[in-house]
Amino acid sequence: MIQETKNAIILWLSLPLAAIVIFVSVTGLATPGFYAAETPNWQAQSYGQDLADLFLVTSALIISSIYAYQGRKGALFIWAGVIAYLLYTYLIYCFAIHFNKLFVFYCLALGLSFYSLLWFFYTLLKRKGISEGFSNIPHRIIGIYFIIISCLFYFLWLSEIIPAIMDGDLPESIKETGLITNAVHVIDLSVFLPGIFIAGVLILQRKILGYCLAPVFLSFFILMNITIGGLVLIMKFRDLEGSYAVAAIMAVLALISAVLLVWFIKRMQKS
Repeated sequence: MIQETKNAIILWLSLPLAAIVIFVSVTGLATPGFYAAETPNWQAQSYGQDLADLFLVTSALIISSIYAYQGRKGALFIWAGVIAYLLYTYLIYCFAIHFNKLFVFYCLALGLSFYSLLWFFYTLLKRKGISEGFSNIPHRIIGIYFIIISCLFYFLWLSEIIPAIMDGDLPESIKETGLITNAVHVIDLSVFLPGIFIAGVLILQRKILGYCLAPVFLSFFILMNITIGGLVLIMKFRDLEGSYAVAAIMAVLALISAVLLVWFIKRMQKS
């Protein structure tokens, strides 16, 4: 069985991180012209990300940390997914937002997210009987879903990157945001998408690491898909590049991930 015990470290990591995220988001939203150095497209995405962080991600972080502290079944894995989302997000804040007065706070949030995720994996190594807790998980559906998602986004990003390279031009997303490179491309192509693919293979092979990563990635997917859909709508409302179809696709992916996550948690054996 999976042993769930109270651990105050979860709160010590989560509450300061939540406070930083709230401060950063409120400052970005409430300060006139805070993202003035960015292009209109990147300004819209920055404001949209602040809104998502303030209302969606912070709530998810606080609730999941409290449930994880209480030892609720599966809560620690969901918490890790929220932390992974914040790690991803603040990598972009640190490297793709022009230097501003919140830079140190971006770094603090990135560091706290990184070490919180390290702590999560450290606790997994210490847990006893973890393999029995995953005996009833629907591994085939989740494993195939992960592989499809990773291949789909690889195709999506490379379909933008490769033609630009062949034409000696910049990808359209870089032109719109005015960045040197697209941080999302960097993180996804080098780390995140390979990680999803590997997790999918491990799940299909019924490996413990794959099972541990599954709810983490599913939680991440839910937050990321909702955020992307929201950003697309914000850009559409500002008469920038946006598509209701993309927002609808993100909503469907968020729903699928949520259904799989609930299914996964319910099938985990109780301690």
